[in-house]
Amino acid sequence: MDIELKSNLKKIADTIRSLSIEAIEKAKSGHPGLPLGCAELAAYLYGVALNHYPKNSTWLNRDRFVLSAGHGSMLLYSALHLSGFNLSIEEIKRFRQLHAKTPGHPEAYVTEGVEATTGPLGHGIGNAVGMAIGQKILKEKFNNEKYNLFNSKIYCLAGDGCMMEGAASEASSLAAHLCLDNLILIYDSNKITLDGPLCESTSEDTKARYRAYGWDVFEIDGHDLDAIDAVFSEVKQRQERPTLIVANTIIGKGSPHKAGTHKVHGSPLGEDEVKATKQALNLPEDKFYVAQSVYDYFNRKLEKEKKIEENWNEMFSTWANENPSLFEEFKKMQNKTLPVDLEDDLKKIEMKNPIASRETSGICINYLADVLPFLYSGSADLSSSDKSFINKFKQISHDNFKGRNIKYGVREFAMGTISNGLALFDFFIPIAATFLVFSDYMRNAIRLASLTKLQVIYQFTHDSIFLGEDGPTHQAVEQIASLRAMPNLHVIRPCDSNEVKMAWLASLNYKGPSALILSRQSLANLDVTNISYEKGLSKGAYIIKKENKKADFTIFASGSEVSLALEVAKSLTKMDKDVRVVSVPSFELFDKQPKEYKDSILKGDLGKKVSVEAACDCGREKFIGLDGISISVDSFGISAPIEDLKEVFGFTVDAILQRLI
Repeated sequence: MDIELKSNLKKIADTIRSLSIEAIEKAKSGHPGLPLGCAELAAYLYGVALNHYPKNSTWLNRDRFVLSAGHGSMLLYSALHLSGFNLSIEEIKRFRQLHAKTPGHPEAYVTEGVEATTGPLGHGIGNAVGMAIGQKILKEKFNNEKYNLFNSKIYCLAGDGCMMEGAASEASSLAAHLCLDNLILIYDSNKITLDGPLCESTSEDTKARYRAYGWDVFEIDGHDLDAIDAVFSEVKQRQERPTLIVANTIIGKGSPHKAGTHKVHGSPLGEDEVKATKQALNLPEDKFYVAQSVYDYFNRKLEKEKKIEENWNEMFSTWANENPSLFEEFKKMQNKTLPVDLEDDLKKIEMKNPIASRETSGICINYLADVLPFLYSGSADLSSSDKSFINKFKQISHDNFKGRNIKYGVREFAMGTISNGLALFDFFIPIAATFLVFSDYMRNAIRLASLTKLQVIYQFTHDSIFLGEDGPTHQAVEQIASLRAMPNLHVIRPCDSNEVKMAWLASLNYKGPSALILSRQSLANLDVTNISYEKGLSKGAYIIKKENKKADFTIFASGSEVSLALEVAKSLTKMDKDVRVVSVPSFELFDKQPKEYKDSILKGDLGKKVSVEAACDCGREKFIGLDGISISVDSFGISAPIEDLKEVFGFTVDAILQRLI
């Protein structure tokens, strides 16, 4: 490495260390170990390796860096500030403070230059795999012999904790299967976890594990800039597979009394130790000091990066002029443009009657894939059962990224994290499909999608005990309520084909995650739900049978139980009872309605309020109050045919009438 460059990178690394420990100490909160230990790696990435333009953080062909070990966020914030992103020194000083752009763990869309919301360990690796898949799709779709538009790399920094999490293993296995030659995973191997030495919990050979997956593996001293440069240069020039770079580092490097121990992982150093660390590393005593030479280095780099971006923009413009049809598809994917008449077109799709809502959704997916080039579907080894496969297109494979289906294998958690990465890549709305009961495997990934408001659509099928003979291990009971408890997640349980179609319209229009809760068993199509999106499903809850004068009963139902509620209402009417029936496909959409509308559904002379849903009794008091009657499932299921289950759990007209009369 050039002597002058090496000197500059050392200054950058020292500045990252200084800013990081000072911000953490000022906040009296944070994780100084990783920023102290990985400073050379960050200095090299932001000072040399990354092909991006910080003044335009959304440049389309930028290299992306994901900090999977999100607890080390000050490493990232320091690097972003120094390299020219819109992150001021004042925000560095406000680390972990209210409404700061420097939250405790990195959050996409909060801090410019942060590519993914990370913190729960292992997630960032899955996000990076998703981004790498997204980049490969764009490369195959839009590059040609004349124009190499998309050739960026995805870099990810992970720690010992990330490498132990199962999600990382699942994602890494799939990355090798797809031969992602644009993915570089840096393993900060400091052999320390929060609780103590790594050897107390792990004795595996991680390098051998990754070689077995099918990765190329390198090992370096993570503090040696020459070694770092040599390996990264080689990988960048000749990468053929996903690459793991094991960087041996000292956690808390420079801290005289805490370096190399778990004491430096998750707590501030303390004023005395900060001072001692600065002395040991020969850092300036002034707080939040950045040498002008460091800013000058990055300013010179910015000029080069600006020119690279300008040249790329010129090439892209020429490509667009020469390839108008491809450019039109590119714009549709980038803007996620929906056809103006999509509601009418969905309504025109013919469905058999009765039909399982999973099948209806599968038909909708196949129709939508033809008109929405950004819709990509994936399933955790269940596409033939959850009906998520796009039949017109092949599956993505190591030698074909023109497909529109991703077979994740039995890797639900990885599917969740990878789908988040695809959504973060901005050109895709990914579908992630499995049985509802298995949403538990991917719950934390769904949570981060909800936190970040990523537009991922989950197709969760086999939605209740009524899947039948597979029994309680597969019969969902508590999952719907669990998902409804998650902020920003739209949970939609449609009752028939009409509501399924409008559920897709709702999901495509919502800039956040949606979970479609779908049946295995066939459901009758109802005339009363064949209304406009605006009058029906968009409301979250709407009247499908109105009382004549004053209701004796108001029945709230969702999904497969709506038709049952109507049958109960018919029997009650024969007993001279006045009944209102309300379909409740989505609590979240209902909550967003004006007070006047909600009052029209919930208040007035409604008689006895009843809820009918084949799931646990949790959350429905907002509709029926504390005195209402809840027809629900508050134990685990039983392995039996569906008709027997209806009898045992009280989901028949006679059983419900006995509860009401």
